[in-house]
Amino acid sequence: MTITEDTTTVADGNGNAELGRARRRKEDQRLITGRTRWTDNITLPGMLHIAMVRSPFAHARIASINTEEARAARNVVAVFTGEDLKDVQGVNANAWPITADQVTPTHLPMAVERVACAGEIVACVVARSAAAARDAAELVDVDFEELPPVLDMKEALKDEVLVHPDLGTNRSALWTLDSQEAGTGDDVDAAIEAARADGVVIEREFRQQRLIPAFMEPRSVVVDPTGEQITMWSATQIPHILRFLLALTTGVAESKIRVVAPDVGGGFGGKLQTTPEEFIAFAVARQLGKPVKYSETRSESLVSGHHGRDQWQKLTLSATKDGTVTGFKVELLADLGAYVALVGGGVPVLGAWMFNSIYKFPAYRFSVQTVLTNKTWVDAYRGAGRPEATFGVERMMDELANEVGMDPLELREKNWIKHEEFPFTTVAGMTYDSGNYEAATARAKELFGYDELRAEQQRRRESNDPVQLGIGISTFTEMCGLAPSRVLGQLSYGAGGWEHATIRMLPTGKVEVVTGTSPHGQGHETAWSQIVAERLGVPFEDVEVLHGDTQISHKGLDTYGSRSLVVGGEALVLAADKVIEKAKVFASHLLEASEEDLEFSGGRFGVRGTDKGMTLAEISTACFTGHNLPEDVEPGLDAEATYDPVNFSFPHGTHLCAMEVDTETGATTMRSYVCVDDIGVVVNPLIAEGQVHGGLVQGIAQALWEGAEYDENGTLVTGSFVDYTLPTAADTISFVTDRTVSPSTTNTLGTKGVGEAGTIASTPAVVNAIVDALRPMGVHDVPMPCTPERVWRAIQSGGAERQVDSSGDAQPHFDAGAPNQDTPEQEGGAQ
Repeated sequence: MTITEDTTTVADGNGNAELGRARRRKEDQRLITGRTRWTDNITLPGMLHIAMVRSPFAHARIASINTEEARAARNVVAVFTGEDLKDVQGVNANAWPITADQVTPTHLPMAVERVACAGEIVACVVARSAAAARDAAELVDVDFEELPPVLDMKEALKDEVLVHPDLGTNRSALWTLDSQEAGTGDDVDAAIEAARADGVVIEREFRQQRLIPAFMEPRSVVVDPTGEQITMWSATQIPHILRFLLALTTGVAESKIRVVAPDVGGGFGGKLQTTPEEFIAFAVARQLGKPVKYSETRSESLVSGHHGRDQWQKLTLSATKDGTVTGFKVELLADLGAYVALVGGGVPVLGAWMFNSIYKFPAYRFSVQTVLTNKTWVDAYRGAGRPEATFGVERMMDELANEVGMDPLELREKNWIKHEEFPFTTVAGMTYDSGNYEAATARAKELFGYDELRAEQQRRRESNDPVQLGIGISTFTEMCGLAPSRVLGQLSYGAGGWEHATIRMLPTGKVEVVTGTSPHGQGHETAWSQIVAERLGVPFEDVEVLHGDTQISHKGLDTYGSRSLVVGGEALVLAADKVIEKAKVFASHLLEASEEDLEFSGGRFGVRGTDKGMTLAEISTACFTGHNLPEDVEPGLDAEATYDPVNFSFPHGTHLCAMEVDTETGATTMRSYVCVDDIGVVVNPLIAEGQVHGGLVQGIAQALWEGAEYDENGTLVTGSFVDYTLPTAADTISFVTDRTVSPSTTNTLGTKGVGEAGTIASTPAVVNAIVDALRPMGVHDVPMPCTPERVWRAIQSGGAERQVDSSGDAQPHFDAGAPNQDTPEQEGGAQ
């Protein structure tokens, strides 16, 4: 899909509708010309700089810390250890205890007695320049007593080496959803046993490798304690939540804390966190009474910013011999790293409602055991639990199709929810409000040339072409919005799912929009202006969007989980409607007409059957002067609204990928990629298209290139972009994209969310394509990332990748499924 900017101007609010217009982002001009304000650009009078001293060991006791040489260094103002700050530094909190008995280690921003992962902070140096602070940090002498680490999830389950000895176990929590117990489906064990007797059972174990969010702008924080409030600027996705947790854990009154998220250069969930560095900077500024700044290096970001994914998936799918699914059992082992992060324990739980995906499983059970290891803590990364689920179920549907001898698209269509069946309550208890999987798939097949590529694939197989062609499929859905609040409460989530917005009508007729969402690349300033401009009938250019500052936006729950449009956008609509209702009262008085005779269109109230009327701008001016207002009515049109969704939203789509695999070298080449997404009503196609493209690259990168790897000592060996292989534009192809539209029925705008769709769907599409190319050689899995070496090893195994067939007879396979074993040689060293 090629989208060009719609440059039509709307001079008076009566022109083209704003929703659906491909406007360039308002933000872009300042961003691409360098006239923006990143946190690291902020300089305050008398500001000091912080450098962190980090543990090189994954597990160690802190025997002593000698700071004398560092304190004596030129331009050094102070050196702090954990012992110095232990009473004032606060705590990095876990906001989502997934069970009542969850084992949650205390996560101090600066370690006091022990470190549990490499990169953990043990001291900090404060100096008059960043260079002086970094140099002096090298002079801090820390005597560590190194302890054995536990890095493998399955080994951690044995509790032979404890990440936190005081807790007595590495097992954090076991969370389960069973369709029979919930009353939403049948007994999954019975379904599987019945299929073993007369049907098909597929059992597989897949590895979701550890990933690093690798946002464009490294994290930075500035704290100024010199005013009436303590002001923190931070490269964060969550200024409101950060303010709340600073107050909650440090004892400083919330009213005395202001948090500002200025321009933020990406996040992907990696800035959905309250970081040790933020708490340390806050504590140091309070201790010294002076402004301080900390900006991380890229290496610090990779080793100590939270990571994502990192699961073992043991999956069992049962079906009849004709391919009709009858049950699905999901058993996850999820690595939390050294601590339970802000929502870290809850991220794999989100997959509970998505492993069943778009398919009508009659029976289902999901369980996840979270486990602590001596690695960097894990939390949300673009998609957060839903990419992992989609990968699992889409890989299994391909395995089932191969087992029963069906085309994998036909198998999916046989089992998915038909468009006439919506709304549909799934076996996991979630009600999907709308969708049309048939339409998206038909369009994707057309754009992809599916039948032609299958014919070419057959010709290559028959001729034993050394370069085989594979076709990968991913038909997915996801849940967006992370709401409603009552559901989150039932899940023990520490916040709500609502969002807030304020609309201020200025005396000149211009409009200020204050939103509780906090963008970091999504284009909210543009899209929110479009929503408000259309609703109020005012020019797009007359709308200004304010965000990211808790002093200006006093109420909000920030940006993550594709929630901003479907929740924050609806708050805007409610506030705009309140403005119109307020204005109607004034218009009735000023026009000397009853409210019933007024019509509102294009930003103007008109008296039905006459040419009399007033614009919102004129009414706003009249409110400002206050010269002629109704009795007992306060002047002003400003309005605010809080919206709490009644349900999640459920975008979906069909992604098709063609991969060429050189069977002699293991090299893979993407030949074509087509995706047709249904994201509901689109506010700005240009922004939506950018979100899809960015998401596709991140999901494809997990399949082909990315992976955070540790050595046997717990050292991150992919600690720079030399070793952590992020793709560039040169590594990807031009994608073919399109959309179908089935509007959401649970919100006014009909929107569904798009920020994570590409990432969720693309990974299984790519891996399925690679495996499909190699199936004639007996290959049934290639562990991610599917590097040429791993693909070559799978080919050389000549079928040894196969795990368990439908009869339950074990076949030779790599040891991914063996209890308590990771195989560094075969897993490329990834732990």
